[in-house]
Amino acid sequence: MYAKSGRMEDARKAFDILFENNLVSYNAIVDGYAKNMKSEETFLLFNEITNTGIGINAFTFASLLSGAASIGAMGMGEQIHGRLLKEGFKSNQCICNALISMYSRCGNIESAFQVFYQMEDRNKGTKPNEITFVAVLSAFSHVGVISEGWKHFNSMYEVHGIIPRMEHYACLVDLLGRSGLLVESMEFINSMPVMADALVWQTLLGACRVHGNTELRKHAAEMILEQEPDDPAAYILLSNFHASAGQWRDVAKIRKSMKERNLIKEAGHSWIEVENMVHRFHVGDASHPQAQEIYRELDQLAAKVKGMGYIPDTDFVLHDVEVEQKEQFLFQH
Repeated sequence: MYAKSGRMEDARKAFDILFENNLVSYNAIVDGYAKNMKSEETFLLFNEITNTGIGINAFTFASLLSGAASIGAMGMGEQIHGRLLKEGFKSNQCICNALISMYSRCGNIESAFQVFYQMEDRNKGTKPNEITFVAVLSAFSHVGVISEGWKHFNSMYEVHGIIPRMEHYACLVDLLGRSGLLVESMEFINSMPVMADALVWQTLLGACRVHGNTELRKHAAEMILEQEPDDPAAYILLSNFHASAGQWRDVAKIRKSMKERNLIKEAGHSWIEVENMVHRFHVGDASHPQAQEIYRELDQLAAKVKGMGYIPDTDFVLHDVEVEQKEQFLFQH
């Protein structure tokens, strides 16, 4: 319960006072740490489980792979992959799905496809399922291979008897949108046998923003707000549309509406793994103990890339501030 709500300190206290820990309790706390991006604690617990001799099951490995994927720690993921092979979990469907997701999210598309094609080999005894195809279609989207993406999307039902879910439709919209095929993305949405949800429209909106299609972008933002009127993210998306067009009065109206509805969007953050330690940052964050050195290095890098001819695209900085400050936001994002 505590882990699912992100209260990991309370979850750990509850775990520590248990009279006797077993694999179920260990898996619950490991999964909680992984989903809350506490990679250091996740892998420390993994070592603890190993030392107790309790044993490790497929769920443990899937949680560890999820933790590695969430922070882009491919080195950790590869170590886990090697370990699970030694433990004999090579043909487990849950683990294969986690491996495909981990490799694709870490940018190793070749390894992701290798795991998938091994699953498709019926002699291996493991078949892809709905989760497998979400990871695979996402991988095709990242490399922009449209024909293969369509092929595998169609094979879901025709070959494997799997009915596509909303996540799969969103992956196809992402595949087309990343390639700039926005009209085709819209045609695909209109042809869907089910009504597109906010996830699909968010995917289209992101592509419209990158490729500069103002009309479709506004339509997508309005559809998201229509479907999720109590989601602060929907208001932010529409606000961002007006901000990118310099329509600051409309931005103010949306922000006022959010305030009246008591809607607050959680601040975004980024992270990086260094020597098995995860460092998290918000925009303009100065709480890190090495913040001064980090920003000094960023300034030096910014000067170098500008000297090489790089021109910051400040259109993506949606704040009513001077250009110089927009550039600073952009480099620190």
